[in-house]
Amino acid sequence: MYLSGRQEEILELAKAEGRVLVEELAQRFSVTPQTIRKDLNDLCDARVLNRIHGGAIFPSGKENVKYDARRQIAAAEKQAIGRAAAALIPDSSSLFINIGTTTEAVGEALLDHKELMIITNNINVANRLRIFPSIEVVIAGGVVRGSDGGIVGEAAVDFIKQFKVDFAVIGASAIDSDGALLDFDYREVKVAQAIIANARHVILVSDSTKFERTAPVRIGHISQVQTFITDRCITDNVRKICADQGVRLIETEA
Repeated sequence: MYLSGRQEEILELAKAEGRVLVEELAQRFSVTPQTIRKDLNDLCDARVLNRIHGGAIFPSGKENVKYDARRQIAAAEKQAIGRAAAALIPDSSSLFINIGTTTEAVGEALLDHKELMIITNNINVANRLRIFPSIEVVIAGGVVRGSDGGIVGEAAVDFIKQFKVDFAVIGASAIDSDGALLDFDYREVKVAQAIIANARHVILVSDSTKFERTAPVRIGHISQVQTFITDRCITDNVRKICADQGVRLIETEA
């Protein structure tokens, strides 16, 4: 497919940032939103981008979007999801928080809670919460992933298996229409599976862009969680699975 200069720039932006939005692109290139929508339609027809509400994302089927770019994708939605998840967790609870920018938003929303015990394999969560005396932070050992501060590997899995906690807050890099929860790093997946197995109540937090993505490694299935919090559940089949399996679905923009 032939790409115009503007379309090439849009594609490079999507690769760098993970997501591009129609209104922002229209301002950047001084063209109408309709022109940008046509560009995005062309790029999606060529299967180099995937459409989402208001824009498009880079599909990244084998490799995750870089951490700094992931933090910017759906940032406001992640903050709302974080607040909704924190509202479900009472004071004096024990919980796991695993790797991910949305789970980090949950950690940020827990700062006002009291007497929490948080076990995490996310260095960013541990570093943010460690200064609060009302929160006890326990961090897993293992291999530190330089790209995002996640701790992975068999040592982390063995560490997680020592605990049985009230709640687990987990994320996923992609959610398939059949309810499969997917990620990119099989080492991270092993830790996530141990977290799910050792929590009484599992809370999945994920913004709606995850429905538009794919990843190669299976964490598990949405039926294994008790609560799913997202900004919008845009996949009807996932909504049906939640209803059929008794998974509480919370949509922050509903």
